[in-house]
Amino acid sequence: MSLPKLDSAATPVDIDPFTVYGLFNKGITEANRKRVIGALSKEFGIDAEQPSDFAGIPLLNNLNATFYAFADDGHRGENDIDNLWRVFEAEIMLVDDDNEQTRTEFVEAFDAAVVQFGLGWKLSMGLYWVRPFRFINLDSRNRWFVGDMAFAGPTLAQVAPKEKDAPIHDGEVYLAICDTALSQLGGGKCPYATFPEMSDAAFEESDRVNKERREAAKAAEKEAQDNALGDADVETAHFWLYAPGRGADMWDDFYQRGVMGLGWDELGDLAAYSTKEDMRKRLIELHGDGSSQKNSAHANWQFVHDVKPGDIVFAKRGMSEIIGRGVVEGDYEYDSEVLDGYPHLRRVRWTHKGSWMRDKKFAIKTLTDVTDYTDLVAEVNSLFDDAGDGEFEEVVASERPTYGKEQFLEEAYMDEKGYDALTGILAAKKNIILQGAPGVGKTFIAKRLAYSVMGEKDPERVQMVQFHQSYSYEDFIEGYRPSAGGFELEKGAFYTFCKKAQDDADNDYFFIIDEINRGNLSKIFGELFMLIENDKRGPKNKLQLLYSHELFYVPSNVYIVGMMNMADRSLAVLDYALRRRFAFFDLHPGFDSDGFIAYREGLGSAKLDGLIACVKRLNEAIVEDDGLGEGFCIGHSYFCSLSAEGAMDVKLTAIVEYELVPMLREYWFDEPTKVREWSEALRGAIK
Repeated sequence: MSLPKLDSAATPVDIDPFTVYGLFNKGITEANRKRVIGALSKEFGIDAEQPSDFAGIPLLNNLNATFYAFADDGHRGENDIDNLWRVFEAEIMLVDDDNEQTRTEFVEAFDAAVVQFGLGWKLSMGLYWVRPFRFINLDSRNRWFVGDMAFAGPTLAQVAPKEKDAPIHDGEVYLAICDTALSQLGGGKCPYATFPEMSDAAFEESDRVNKERREAAKAAEKEAQDNALGDADVETAHFWLYAPGRGADMWDDFYQRGVMGLGWDELGDLAAYSTKEDMRKRLIELHGDGSSQKNSAHANWQFVHDVKPGDIVFAKRGMSEIIGRGVVEGDYEYDSEVLDGYPHLRRVRWTHKGSWMRDKKFAIKTLTDVTDYTDLVAEVNSLFDDAGDGEFEEVVASERPTYGKEQFLEEAYMDEKGYDALTGILAAKKNIILQGAPGVGKTFIAKRLAYSVMGEKDPERVQMVQFHQSYSYEDFIEGYRPSAGGFELEKGAFYTFCKKAQDDADNDYFFIIDEINRGNLSKIFGELFMLIENDKRGPKNKLQLLYSHELFYVPSNVYIVGMMNMADRSLAVLDYALRRRFAFFDLHPGFDSDGFIAYREGLGSAKLDGLIACVKRLNEAIVEDDGLGEGFCIGHSYFCSLSAEGAMDVKLTAIVEYELVPMLREYWFDEPTKVREWSEALRGAIK
């Protein structure tokens, strides 16, 4: 049989018995574990029945699957493998005849082996493999289960090591734990009759808890991402490309029934899968064709969890033909009685049926979210403009969440006076730049500011772009782009946005520009320098555009909100012509705002309080520094999104070491004493 790498040489000169057990007790598939066991049985003539169930058996890490250091490793001792054989033999003798002598021999062998490099808790795992009904496994899952959580009873919890404890280097202590555990098994306070039963329960429970933690962390991350710009509670319609069966062979049936359906009937009810990964693993089990099944799992998962009533579906045939359009009206349904192999259904009101060809190719996938491909969506939607067999409907957004001054002040660490000044300036000037130090919440505030003026969260009336050194007039207004036939004139982001606002003059529109001073502003704005002025708006103030020669104006209901980091020394000073057309509003650290104080007090962390106090003192020093000033202060957003349930100490340490201290090195690159002084002060605040 072929072996994995077990030593420096291709073939190991010597090996211990626990590493042999590890050949089939590590992170490989059950099928491969059985193959290894079968090969070993054949090689050594073992007649014992081979296992069919591996429940309760702890596994080695594939990258650390030997019980010894390699021969060319300086940590390898001369007697390391002999010591492992000795403890192996001693445990068998102890189980066969438990007496004072065999116990003494086991303790001596254990003490000699356990101190070897990289062994530690792993030794208890090996002992458990060999005699699982006598020796307790003390890997991290079992220590957590028995010691930290006391799931095996209070008596055993008192003697068992905890998950974070250092390895036991005393054989007498380990034997005492085994003895106590054996005395408790099957008793009134311990629900497990054997070590394997307890080990299996530890694995299942820790796996469940870890899964819940991952899901909670993922949900918290998603919530933070969704709400980064203030859109967590905003629902927008999505656009989907969908293939109704192979070669669209189910299209006529689905159209008549008013549904869209997916195959994969072998999966059963898709709602029963808790994660996309579970779905993918099941597909691999069912098909076993070597495919990763990622696309199939993704399509099924999206069909259940991402497609929503109100979404628009474009039915397609092959890679170039659109055959219909519809609006999703129902939630996911599973019909186990269907005979066509398409049990996964959603009700759809099909509005169009026909054949519309497209020059460019679609993705081959069964279900594709194309919402973010706005050009594609516009192109496909345009196919139905003159369709005679259906009434084209614009996507009607669901009711927008209301959002005003009160909601803004609850989320943004700004006082009412500051908000009134900000909105007043924006209304009068129409163009404003939010400027401030790193972390004062410029990006966080920008979209929320727009929503608060609009009175509702309507993302269709807000667009955000980010300027950079390569951003140009062609990106912003219009320009020629390469195409299959040469070059085509394409409209830019601001042009398209203004056209949308012109068609909806009764509502305000907000164009947000992040990092506005990173771009070449004269090159980007071109002739719009004049048109964006508040008194040069409207159809009476038109200028001819550079490429199309179209007479263009900026509507009066468009507001421009720029953002600028004052601490970035690499950026050029804004063009004075542009400065005259914008108002500038300074944002300051909000540590003393009512909202931040309430947030900090709600966390109840003395270390956070101490760190904030230190940062406020640091900001005073930064303001007084002639080479820095107020624009270099540290903002409050570094400390937002903390939770009382999270690992507060770890997060605060990460903020200090990997965000604040590197920033101080940049600020005072020529004053190492100041860097060292304030770095130590920040670290000391969280000790």
